Amino acid sequence: MNRLLMVTTVPSTLRSFLLPFAAHFRAQGWQVDAMACGVSTDPECVSGFDRVWDVEWSRNPFDPRNLLAAPQVIRELVTREKYDLVHVHTPVAAFVTRYALKDIRKQLGTSVIYTAHGFHFYRGGNLLRNFAFINLEKLAGKWTDYLVTINHEDKDASLAYNLVPADRSRYMPGIGVDLKYYNRHRVSEAAILQVRQELGIDEEAHLLLSVAEFTARKHHVDAIAAFAKLNRANVHLALAGNGPLVDKMQQLAASLGVGDRVHFLGIRRDIPVLMRAATANLLVSAQEGLPRCILESLALETPTIGTKIRGTEDLLADGCGRLVAVGDTDGLAAEMAWILDRPLEAAQMSKLGFERISTYDLEAIVRLHEELYAEAVERG
Repeated sequence: MNRLLMVTTVPSTLRSFLLPFAAHFRAQGWQVDAMACGVSTDPECVSGFDRVWDVEWSRNPFDPRNLLAAPQVIRELVTREKYDLVHVHTPVAAFVTRYALKDIRKQLGTSVIYTAHGFHFYRGGNLLRNFAFINLEKLAGKWTDYLVTINHEDKDASLAYNLVPADRSRYMPGIGVDLKYYNRHRVSEAAILQVRQELGIDEEAHLLLSVAEFTARKHHVDAIAAFAKLNRANVHLALAGNGPLVDKMQQLAASLGVGDRVHFLGIRRDIPVLMRAATANLLVSAQEGLPRCILESLALETPTIGTKIRGTEDLLADGCGRLVAVGDTDGLAAEMAWILDRPLEAAQMSKLGFERISTYDLEAIVRLHEELYAEAVERG
């Protein structure tokens, strides 16, 4: 039996992205375990993996506690369980795990795979921060058997900086979107009507949507500021997600006079319905890997606005969506207006986006993982 350990910093990454991979490989006879901070308290992860293991670390890459207790816990677990593969995701988990296993992985016959969900260095980022993270990735690359990148900027960077040997570098178009679930034909008009009634939006009004955690890099401040500049009484903005900046963004919406038309939805389980109810979906982040919410909106044929950053540009270039510079609230308001005022052109744009999305189908990405895992197990 092949043994696989998936490692992330927090369980939400496992829950949101990796459960389909766990289910697939478990069905193939693999033992698939998971490690994350607090994972044993997450019911979906407990049921989705054979076993789960807790580890103490912080999402803050500069927290010195990350390199204190966690490496020893990881070394002991991997030595005891004799995993064939350790697949790490997210920067903190990836660095600490690779550091922990750097001196023992060869003798154990364990291959370490790192999927970079967006390097901490990126085009337009702070120069000193970029320099530091490039060198950290170069260091950790020595402890990595395979590096997987999910957008073209990171793919090019991995080769330019020689983070791992070229024959150990792999590009995969994301980690998959389930085109059976994110399918506009599965969303009923009744469900759309129910959402609009919940939000108090009448039949003639338009809804703009953003699905993103309330953290600084997601730039909710720009979405709300642009919405206020749009200044159209028959348009509402819905923000799905939680995070530390919710209260601050509610105060901002109120201060800009749009508090009655900006809806804070919290965590939602009906994203396909929300996206089909929306006239447009938007994501105005400063940093992404390959944004899942844009994949979902393209799959659902919802017109999409994004920022000119890695990952997002991969998805929305060539007329598949509208792109605006990070922080350009005037430009963002203009793109909102473009979609509202040109429904036929926006619909055609959405069809182009839908044609692109087949490349990112979950089933295709699972097959790429099968191929990579087979090679990694064989090479040991």
